[in-house]
Amino acid sequence: MVKSYTHLFNTAVYVGSVTVKTGLFINGRWVNPIEGEYIDVVDPASEDVITTVGCGGAEDVNIAVEASRKAFRTSWGLKVPGSERGRILSKLADLIEERSEELAALEALDVGKPFLSSKHFELKSVVQAVRYYAGWADKAHGKTIEMMAVLKIAPALATGNTVILKPSEVAPLSVLFLADLLNDAGIPPGVVNIVNGYGHTVGSAIASHPKIDKITFTGSSLTGCKILKASAASNLKAVTLELGGKSPTIIFNDATLEQAVQWAALGVFSNMGQICSAGSRIYALQAEWVSLLKLQPAMAPQVSKTQFERIMSYISSGKSEGAKIHFGGERFGEQGYFIRPTIFVDVKPSMKIMREEIFGPVCCVVKFRTEEEVLGWANDTTYGLAANVLTENAARAIRMAHALEAGVIYVNHTIAGDINVPFGGYKQSGLGREMGEEALATYTQVKAVHLNIGQVL
Repeated sequence: MVKSYTHLFNTAVYVGSVTVKTGLFINGRWVNPIEGEYIDVVDPASEDVITTVGCGGAEDVNIAVEASRKAFRTSWGLKVPGSERGRILSKLADLIEERSEELAALEALDVGKPFLSSKHFELKSVVQAVRYYAGWADKAHGKTIEMMAVLKIAPALATGNTVILKPSEVAPLSVLFLADLLNDAGIPPGVVNIVNGYGHTVGSAIASHPKIDKITFTGSSLTGCKILKASAASNLKAVTLELGGKSPTIIFNDATLEQAVQWAALGVFSNMGQICSAGSRIYALQAEWVSLLKLQPAMAPQVSKTQFERIMSYISSGKSEGAKIHFGGERFGEQGYFIRPTIFVDVKPSMKIMREEIFGPVCCVVKFRTEEEVLGWANDTTYGLAANVLTENAARAIRMAHALEAGVIYVNHTIAGDINVPFGGYKQSGLGREMGEEALATYTQVKAVHLNIGQVL
């Protein structure tokens, strides 16, 4: 029998209990991992182990693959019209909206996100995404259709695919909570399977499995390269990768200073810097505005001890290479994985803190002199996910948007997105696009059918 975990919340913003099953979700049922191994789930705010979840392996993946392929042949895929897939996805969106407080509470517990931010921003976006793709489910004309997790499974389900989902091993609870909502929405058994586990076991088994036709992954560029190699060595499965970033934020002297600073701070310190498009390289024409970047975002922990230690090592690297800490640069409190928002100045382009993705509340501020100079610096990176331009000059904004080597350009704001608009990067920031109509194309294949309706030889 699969165990459940119930957490009692008694906070200023949410009071209640949430129950989550802690096994693997395969073929519409909860099961225990074959090898009987489990992963500790740690509250990043207290460093306490709050529960354990099943840790799958290669054999669990094999079972999930067979369930998924059977469901595609018999109860999903071409067997279910797009209108019915759309109806089911709409029902799923309703259920997520109804249970949004429970999901937000789990995100706060499991990931460390502020409850109100999760409820009013992330989950609102999730519901919007599911409804958007529900509307597309019956509009894929002319094709034969073979909290982040939802952004991936919604377009896949809308186009008739079946899914095997591996949640993060450090924050699996909200995805596991979602499994029962999938059943309640009427999604047939085997259409969505959830296999917890580590990247080197479950992730590797999925990436190299010869019966899996596509991989979509969000994470580091290093892991993305491993997935590409596994795809090439197995069955040339299609791959969509949303990888790292080292995005520039460029503030020109005609920008409204106070607004520009607040947008810049939002762009790097939201979710305590744990955003792939974080504008962690900030370029400005004015030196004095740096002091305004002492704006304090809502304090929240890093997601894990590993991530906490990684960020602190980058802060140490910046200091040892000669950069000056303008603000922050230290742990906050004695308990939990909290790091003060950190601003470096006197930074050189060759420093690690300027070249590598940190994925934490750390940014570098650099003064520039000309548009040409800052454009060269902004593009001098192996990444190309996003770029932010703050200016009141429309012609300049258009010039910069055209010349910046990034998949997403924000003008006079940062990190905002829209489910209607594709998201993805250039260079080592990934392959393919998520969100929008473009995402649907990555879950379908083109087939040309030539029919002779009268020609006689």
